[in-house]
Amino acid sequence: MEPSVLVVLVVATALIFDFTNGFHDTANSMATSIATGALRPKVAVTISAVLNLVGAFLSVEVAKTISNGLVDDSKIGPAIVFGGLVGAIVWNLITWFVGLPSSSSHALFGGLIGATWVSAGTDSVHFGKIVEKVLVPAALSPVLAGLVAMIVTYFVYRIFVRRGRTAGFRVGQIISASLVSLAHGTNDAQKTMGVITLTMITAGTLPAGAGPPLWVIVSAALALALGTYLGGWRITFTLGKGLTDIDGPQGFAAQTSSAAVILASTNFGFPLSTTHVCSGGIVGSGVGRNESPVRWRTAGRMVTAWLFTLPAAAIVGAAAGLVTSTGTVGTIAVGVAGLAIGIGIYLLSRRSPVNASSFASPTPTVPEQEVGKIAA
Repeated sequence: MEPSVLVVLVVATALIFDFTNGFHDTANSMATSIATGALRPKVAVTISAVLNLVGAFLSVEVAKTISNGLVDDSKIGPAIVFGGLVGAIVWNLITWFVGLPSSSSHALFGGLIGATWVSAGTDSVHFGKIVEKVLVPAALSPVLAGLVAMIVTYFVYRIFVRRGRTAGFRVGQIISASLVSLAHGTNDAQKTMGVITLTMITAGTLPAGAGPPLWVIVSAALALALGTYLGGWRITFTLGKGLTDIDGPQGFAAQTSSAAVILASTNFGFPLSTTHVCSGGIVGSGVGRNESPVRWRTAGRMVTAWLFTLPAAAIVGAAAGLVTSTGTVGTIAVGVAGLAIGIGIYLLSRRSPVNASSFASPTPTVPEQEVGKIAA
């Protein structure tokens, strides 16, 4: 396959991943606002999409970490990056289908690491950087967000709610949800920027150490915003209704805590999982409010999915990378297989659809039997 054609294919696949990242992670920003009624579902995803778009232009530190830090770009080519992307997309679609808020970021890292490892060898993966920039933040960020949310929730209820001062929390929740969306854009859009930049470096169209060009920033921002607007309603239900019963003050505390952690990590170039952070914030807010018990069984399923995300995506990425490294026929075969899996999952999802109208009733009609499949 001509190098230029392969680069175009990889860029298109990266933007497809970015799109799935958007609808997979909509819940991170807006699940609590929808659950409490602070925002109507369609209004929520519109605000989130716009702010994700804006946030994508505020920083490129995370993009540089991915394009220059996780793997040795001198030992891989665009075909290997393509295989890693297919692994990430497949895992994103599977976890979206069962309604579990797993990490799109770790799916991407896992797919890229697996494809690089089997194609270019162990020394082509910078494990030290992965531990420093990926694994440590993955372990600490949900705990930190949860602790902050627990403390903030406790004091919010002690100082304001018990005295009947709750009038401003609905507006406050809208502001905090918007801040989470902005923070999400600063972190997640950059992951796709980093992958596209890495592809161009491996193809020789950008020098080693280069940052993302403007057209890469714009296209990644637009793809993420479009995916966000369409809304990942299955996962939004899990975060908004499945973990704990959320009211306005509690939602405000969870969102504010999550936004603070995400923005701090972006400043240091840590490509953490916004899913982990926001889930930790919601659980922490439930612990901080005694009247809102946490559904630990659902939380346990989520953590199980988190633990499997990176290795599962790495296995799929490794298989895809191994096939794509054989040449044009292998690359085409991986692309066709990925497309077939994506179409199959979408068709299965239409048998039990979840959309914005599912949240109209007090007890939303969501296929919880699908969510529970992950436990098996």
